[in-house]
Amino acid sequence: MKKLFKICLFASILLFISIAVLTVMGMGALVGIPLSVAFLLLSLGIRLHPFSKGFTFTVLIFSSVSLAMFYPGLFIEIGTFKPKVLIIPLLQIIMFGMGTTMSVNDFSRVLTMPKAVFVGIICQFTIMPFIGFGLTKLFNFPPEIAAGVILIGCAPSGLASNVMSYIANANVPLSVTLTAIATLLAPFITPFLMEQLAGQYIPIDLWKMMWDIGKMVILPIGAGLLFNYFFHGKAKWLDLMMPIISMAGIAIIVTIITANGRDGLLQVGFALILAAIFHNSAGYFLGYYLSRLVGLNQRDCRTIAIEVGMQNGGLASGIALTMNKMATVGLAPAVFGPWMNISGSSLATWWRSIPVTDEK
Repeated sequence: MKKLFKICLFASILLFISIAVLTVMGMGALVGIPLSVAFLLLSLGIRLHPFSKGFTFTVLIFSSVSLAMFYPGLFIEIGTFKPKVLIIPLLQIIMFGMGTTMSVNDFSRVLTMPKAVFVGIICQFTIMPFIGFGLTKLFNFPPEIAAGVILIGCAPSGLASNVMSYIANANVPLSVTLTAIATLLAPFITPFLMEQLAGQYIPIDLWKMMWDIGKMVILPIGAGLLFNYFFHGKAKWLDLMMPIISMAGIAIIVTIITANGRDGLLQVGFALILAAIFHNSAGYFLGYYLSRLVGLNQRDCRTIAIEVGMQNGGLASGIALTMNKMATVGLAPAVFGPWMNISGSSLATWWRSIPVTDEK
């Protein structure tokens, strides 16, 4: 297997060199498929190293996004079928998968660590929305793009934050609890924050957004919780398949949104990338040090930093679709999502190498 990974890595390097040559020669329009294949091979090649293998999924996202940028028509309309109708069902499947990993214990832990949960939730729904709002002013984004930046800041954390907490040697039970609580609060808090912060950019229908998020979050997670309660340990195939299905679902969602918003990305893509880096980094920094300020231990601080810094881009994308503004409001989730995976993996791996020193 290692030999195959080495071959893939070498082949990807050759393809990237070829792509660079074609671009310099003014033949950049021909690099779409080679670029997608190069990222696909690179995602296999980087599995050689323990540090880089954590970026496999992100590199796969780049592969699919490359196709969407060069051949958007493939993901906008296929005959009379419009792939964007898949986004909500895929998101509901992902949320169902999240529910199957949860139990009543994940919610009852609030009673055993109330301070950490309270700090995490407050940071989640204050730091990121207001930093997102500030970035819209700093970069002077067009109104609907600005609303998308605020939207990703108002979204709760997702399953990826739980994985990163595990890698970072953080408090995984706290991470799962924060994700569960924030996700269930999202149908109420996210629309309110959007109305207050993004209402100046686009009309926000508070009650419709609450209902739409409820359908995307509460119902499938509730079904997942019931499934876990009645069939826990009886469907191991589902435990194995759901992470794969979730990753594939996220990749499809990002690809469809990228294709539909391609023209807008070409105009503001670089600014959105800068905004994503700043937004995400500020979440990690403020989440960690505000937690330290109130006296939490290092393990809990790492957990809250990751929970605050990483939002559920898939849910934000689904909300953008229900607003019929996927090509504009949905751009920020499509850009912020891959970056959060890159930064989260890097931070978690770095923290894993640093021992926790303030626990007995």
